[in-house]
Amino acid sequence: MNKNNKLSKLLRFLITFFIVSLAVFLGLMLWENYMNTPWTRDGRVRADVVMIAPDVGGLVSRVAVVDNQFVKKGELLYQIDTERFHHAVHQADAVAKTRKAEYEMKKHQAQRRRDAGDEVVSAESRDDAYYDAQMAYARYEEALTQVETAKLNLERSSVRAPVEGWVSNLLLRRGDYIDIGEKHMALITKGSFWVYGYFEEHKLSLIHIGDKAEMKMLGTKYVIKGHVESIAKGISDRDNVTDGRLLANVNPIFTWVRLAQRIPVRIHIDEVPKGLTLSAGMTCSVSILPNKFDQRSAHKQ
Repeated sequence: MNKNNKLSKLLRFLITFFIVSLAVFLGLMLWENYMNTPWTRDGRVRADVVMIAPDVGGLVSRVAVVDNQFVKKGELLYQIDTERFHHAVHQADAVAKTRKAEYEMKKHQAQRRRDAGDEVVSAESRDDAYYDAQMAYARYEEALTQVETAKLNLERSSVRAPVEGWVSNLLLRRGDYIDIGEKHMALITKGSFWVYGYFEEHKLSLIHIGDKAEMKMLGTKYVIKGHVESIAKGISDRDNVTDGRLLANVNPIFTWVRLAQRIPVRIHIDEVPKGLTLSAGMTCSVSILPNKFDQRSAHKQ
């Protein structure tokens, strides 16, 4: 009976010891994976965004697109009322015709004075007529430039897509007045999607340009494949600000718990799984798969 109790206690001890050892081993593996493996939950899908602003100002007479519409390069986005620009073209053209007539008159007068003898026209008068003709020609060229500018403004009143992509967050409406350079529309450029992974600073030594990367989209089974394109060389230092006299503004409070800085790592997307629609701002987890060659080199060093 005593032998059975001893064997039973020994068996329970061994089982408990094995379970605890396994738990400690798995815990150490998880800790090692968490601390020394280049991965992060803080990944964001980004894209190149083109801010659309008019080169001329005026009332919007037509909005030719709707929100989230796909547009091709050169496609009309919205139209600014053209009546004023047509008037400007006609006015500039009229001024150019007047300047041309003045130039022809001055040129003819200069020619007559040049053909006349010295006993009829003095050399000074002949020179003055020549330079008057030259100034008239310069004013005529200026007027031609104004005509071209007026035509360009008329053309720019039709705001067109500079790239191929999707209209985003469209708030512009017919009847709105917009100034020159005022942004009222954004285009998400097609084929420009990439991922920013924000990695803790102590993990950057494990990441190299060209390393393969896998991005698991939040709440889905989709995994995007890519590779490391670049690593940011600087982020903003919140404690290094200056006051009005350009002196360093040092924070007198130091927190004992210091979190590791997160450095942006740009990931180029190589392959997008079928069925997944990418949108700028989506969240993902990023895992870097270091090259074995780099790992061996780091181990030797």
